[in-house]
Amino acid sequence: MHSKPPGRLVIYTDGAARGNPGPAGAGAVLRDASGTVVGEIARFLGIRTNNYAEWTAVELALAEALRLGARQVDLRMDSELVARQISGRYRVKHPELKPIHARVMAMLARLESYTVGHVPRELNKEADRMSNIAIDDPRE
Repeated sequence: MHSKPPGRLVIYTDGAARGNPGPAGAGAVLRDASGTVVGEIARFLGIRTNNYAEWTAVELALAEALRLGARQVDLRMDSELVARQISGRYRVKHPELKPIHARVMAMLARLESYTVGHVPRELNKEADRMSNIAIDDPRE
């Protein structure tokens, strides 16, 4: 691989569940500093809750960012709850989500820096599309 590591990535994540719980998918789009898409994720999660899907989308996206060699990430998501849980403003209480939270925080600790922000749903359309692709075609 000749390309240099991306340095900073902007990562848009989204999780979707049709029914809560219901068929769920995690989606993410990773962009480099110039705005070029360097990664897309669409993963079917089976029957899960929306919050599980949101957290899994963040976990999968961070794993890909680290694999690509990112040193800084800007996480963007339309789940205000998950954004606040990552930033420490809210606690993660659900037993099923605590292990994912721990893995996410461990990955974030490997980075030089990160930001986390809530974006309106209309600014998160690409990640939303990826999460829905995962549900519509579970083989993805």
